[in-house]
Amino acid sequence: MTITAAEIARLAGVGRAAVSNWRKRYADFPTPVGGTPASPEFDLIEVEEWLRAQGKLRELATSDRLWRRVAAASDTPAAGLAAVGDVLLARHRGQRSSRTVNPHLKPLLPDVDALADELGPQAAFDELWQRFSAPGPGRSFATPDDLADLMAGLAEVAGGAVLDPAAGSGAGLRAAVRAGCTEASGQELDEDLARLAGLWLALRDVPGDVDAGDSLRADAFAGRTFDAVVCHPPFGLTNWGHEELVYDPRWEYGLPPRTEPELAWVQHALTHLRPGGHAVLLMPPAAAGRRTGRRIRAELLRRGALRAVIALPSGAAAPHGVPLHLWVLRRPAADAPPPARALLVDAADGDIATLSARVLTAWRAFAGKDDGDVAEDAFARAVPIIELLDEDVDLTPARRQPATTAERTGERLVRTRERLDAVVSELPALMPQVTPTHEGTTPPAMISIADLARTGALQVLGPVRSTARPDEDAGPLDVPVMTVNDVVDGAGPSPRTERPLSQAITLAPGDVLVPMIARRLTARVITTEKALLGTDMYLLRPNPAALDPWFLAGQLRNSSNEKQASSLSGTLRFDVRRALVRRLPLDEQRMHGKTFQRLEAFESALRQAASLGAELVQLTADGLARGAIQPDGKP
Repeated sequence: MTITAAEIARLAGVGRAAVSNWRKRYADFPTPVGGTPASPEFDLIEVEEWLRAQGKLRELATSDRLWRRVAAASDTPAAGLAAVGDVLLARHRGQRSSRTVNPHLKPLLPDVDALADELGPQAAFDELWQRFSAPGPGRSFATPDDLADLMAGLAEVAGGAVLDPAAGSGAGLRAAVRAGCTEASGQELDEDLARLAGLWLALRDVPGDVDAGDSLRADAFAGRTFDAVVCHPPFGLTNWGHEELVYDPRWEYGLPPRTEPELAWVQHALTHLRPGGHAVLLMPPAAAGRRTGRRIRAELLRRGALRAVIALPSGAAAPHGVPLHLWVLRRPAADAPPPARALLVDAADGDIATLSARVLTAWRAFAGKDDGDVAEDAFARAVPIIELLDEDVDLTPARRQPATTAERTGERLVRTRERLDAVVSELPALMPQVTPTHEGTTPPAMISIADLARTGALQVLGPVRSTARPDEDAGPLDVPVMTVNDVVDGAGPSPRTERPLSQAITLAPGDVLVPMIARRLTARVITTEKALLGTDMYLLRPNPAALDPWFLAGQLRNSSNEKQASSLSGTLRFDVRRALVRRLPLDEQRMHGKTFQRLEAFESALRQAASLGAELVQLTADGLARGAIQPDGKP
């Protein structure tokens, strides 16, 4: 059995460059046994023995060892796990002679049998599933279990047949099984993920099918209805089939605009519901307020199909910096009167694990009493539909909550003042400590970014453009994008824009981003954000052996560099290749870099103090005007 250098890296848990270094540094590193000079292949057993002898491969439990070998020997982790799952399912069904497996995986069958002997086929698959589901490069983002369980609870799946038309690796269907559904079916574009979801269900003898294919273009369940639908559809796809599906009968609430694919998924879900059944979809927050979708939102409300919108906290699911929404839908019965209210829940503060019970309580109080009059201050409100049918039909829950009570205003005022006091008290400690130098007549030695790139001290990537047509290399749509505004404002990455990117460049810690067009020259160092490079920005990727990223960012944003930009109507157009930085040894760069990093923290604290100060002023003015608060002391 052979593996490539990239698979060795996965096996050892290191980067590809580390394997290249081992081949150069260690004379006893296994020699290639196949492949090509550009892409050599190595014997897996020899590689494992060498890694173990070097202390680079610790002794592992059977499940850990098997998973590493499966991941290394497969085109993708999903394909490897699906192949092993087929073997385990055959064993579960008493078909031990079935060994139609990828030849690269045949040497692993003894370990598969050993794990199945130890745990049983179902638990063995679960053990490998846990390792597959762990975050990592190339892994798809699955709906977290806490959120999937909340969706299943809102959809009232117990005792019924459930469909997930964008099943992924099966998170929604697994939640439905945990909640007591009697049948689970799904469809997924990625064939390997569809196989995984189907295997999980089959190993538990749950009736249903998970088919591979495009649900919108080639519906595998056309004409079938279910008791409930749960769905985490892909966000932001503009090539979802708008032109070819113009006359599709599913669009009974209106033809979804090309830039509103989520409204196509909403109507697809409703098509597959039995009258009275519920669907719960995870939606981007923009879908609740974009003007292009207001007519469909209005029709969904008028006819009683859209019953609730629930704002979730940031981090509930990918993209993790975006506070997503849940839409709860119901298939109206033909003779049902139109409802009077819709439920809007603002659960943006907190986390899913602690908020789920509260959300479910609010939903059941609303749904269980024929549009019950739910009113929970600053959290949940049953809003008259006539109030929602204004010009914008904006269903963002926070914008439809009533004004806070006097007690709530007082609490917010105290909390905001405490936060402002805390930020202001930190400012002296964050202020960089510097001392003047006696500047001589000789100017410091400088070098341009273009020359640094030529010497290999850094790479200049970008700028990326937006394009009218999606590109196969434009990256996964559930990975957010760092935009110019995010960089200038010091914010986290934004969800994917409606227009596809011409190129996918994944950001890495230490990258320095410089907007090409902005109102002021800004340079930002990426620390931990997992995102793609947005449009109209340069990405500078320093060689850590030659250039400190914080030093580079600080040098770029100085006034001399900004003067190179032409100024028109207050906007700068900046060519980063012409920017100059000081020539300093790496140790001195790091000293300067720490000061620049502290300066950025100081600037961030100033921005936060300004924001909190403005909020405090507005809260005080509002509270005094409404009589919710009063001045201290007597006039």
